[in-house]
Amino acid sequence: MKNHHSDLKVGSLFSGYGGLDLAVEHVFGATPAWFVEFDEAPSKILAHHWPDVPNLGDVTKIDWSKVEPVDIIIGGSPCQDLSAAGKRAGMTEGTRSNLWVNMRQAIDQLRPRYVIWENVQGALSAAATSDSDMEPGFGQVGDRGARSLRALGRVCGDLAEIGYDTRWTTLRVSDIGGCHHRARIFLLGTRQDVTNIGSSRMETN
Repeated sequence: MKNHHSDLKVGSLFSGYGGLDLAVEHVFGATPAWFVEFDEAPSKILAHHWPDVPNLGDVTKIDWSKVEPVDIIIGGSPCQDLSAAGKRAGMTEGTRSNLWVNMRQAIDQLRPRYVIWENVQGALSAAATSDSDMEPGFGQVGDRGARSLRALGRVCGDLAEIGYDTRWTTLRVSDIGGCHHRARIFLLGTRQDVTNIGSSRMETN
């Protein structure tokens, strides 16, 4: 049930049709402050359901110093280059999935209390920008034969560098009553000076 007493404000990047936004409204009781969505069709859906919430448009052209600060930043950065259904180009320069860097810039500038990042399970094994982004070691998570925590490791590392602790998990659609087993990664970042109430809310919802 939505917490109607919450005064948390949420900013949404790569908003799409607003599915993650609805989940955050439900779990945190947060109110949307702004969207960032470039494509015309989902932008129309956002405008219909949230007519009073501005859409900042192209994520690559935003001056984050001029954007309203929020308590939570959420986003599912483009997954095409991480997904097993794609070419697996990874979070490399020039790919759509590397638009994560724009989300990182927003977080670093606006300093929200919480960050929620969602993506495909392929983020466990798709390449990061370079070998220097990879954790050392011989362990393996995700696809057989892949290096450990590749794109996901970069996201966790980037957030750690700017002062956020992270926790992540994978959830299948069937875990919440859906009819298939497609899995997604959900990551919660908490600013290091904030009491971590966000994870308890996620775990109980």
